[in-house]
Amino acid sequence: MKKDLKVAIVCDWLTNVGGAEKVLYYIWRMFPKAPIYTSQYDPKGIDWFSKADVRTSKRLQKYPAKLRRILGPFRQRYFSQLDLSEYDLVISVTGAEAKAVKVLNGKHICYCHVPTQYYWQMYKDYIKNPGFGILNPFVRFFFRLFVIPLRRADLKAAQRPDYFVTISKYAKELISRYYGRKATIINPPVELEYFKFKNNKIKDYYVISSRQVNWKRVDLVVRACLMTQRKLLVIGEGPEHKKLVKLAKGSGLVKFLPLLDKKELAKYIGEAKGYLFPSLEPFGIAPIEALATGCPVIAFSEGGSKDYIKDGENGIFFKEQTAKAIAEAILKFEKIKFNRKKVSKSAEGFSVERFEKEIKEFINEKIK
Repeated sequence: MKKDLKVAIVCDWLTNVGGAEKVLYYIWRMFPKAPIYTSQYDPKGIDWFSKADVRTSKRLQKYPAKLRRILGPFRQRYFSQLDLSEYDLVISVTGAEAKAVKVLNGKHICYCHVPTQYYWQMYKDYIKNPGFGILNPFVRFFFRLFVIPLRRADLKAAQRPDYFVTISKYAKELISRYYGRKATIINPPVELEYFKFKNNKIKDYYVISSRQVNWKRVDLVVRACLMTQRKLLVIGEGPEHKKLVKLAKGSGLVKFLPLLDKKELAKYIGEAKGYLFPSLEPFGIAPIEALATGCPVIAFSEGGSKDYIKDGENGIFFKEQTAKAIAEAILKFEKIKFNRKKVSKSAEGFSVERFEKEIKEFINEKIK
């Protein structure tokens, strides 16, 4: 790439650790001198960017991170008013409003995870449960009232990037459907070096590692294992944790562990019979980590999982997001003998090195 290329990176927010933040981290690592513009930053929630020049909205930074879903209009305004005229290249890493930045003199590459989900493909789910407890009726009323102008603004913002890059075939189709834009697929980076195949002795339990939020549907996995009387290890934390513990209480089948370091996580996953992946995700880094250890995956058949799950080879699909469908899939899964070494090899195409190479090639092609 050009050595004198002046680059800025833009993201929706930096308040917690997740797959989107991992993509951002590796893009920033390629351009460590590039400032990162974002709406809110919590270095306690994510400590990966202590050496980065992170620039936030003074106004939005004052709000609690948990309110970010209702701050969309304010983020749109903040990003659209940023002055990025001094940069040759702006890379937005976004699943929400960061794509709204105006790049007058340089090029704008948008690494878009998906169209803004609470405006488009997951609007109905968001209306059912906005996630604000007793304030849900209030949030629901105003969101219904303003969603049409918010969609118009989001669609307008989606026309600003010069190029779209996205994470999977599923996300590419959504970007085409809702934004009318073409996108190039560059799958996210997965830190495969931490999740190597070790030919572990397989133990009698299934595993799920996830943020425990309602849309991840960990509850369905717990219910399915209770229905089939299978042991389950649930790794992670989140606002749904108490509900999940209550759901499993007294069964003796479900064990909960907090967030683990990668070495411990890889050990538990590598020794599991199978990894359960019930949520509708545009990609899904955790299941690929599981595959890398040799652990086959039982996955919901919609979303990004189709990019890496080969039914009957490194896992199986279930077609409905219900406990019954997952329970039936578990019974089907147990009749298949998986070659765990081949399962591990199926994850090889998703490495960090591959991601960095493809991003550099894309930039070189577009920025001449």
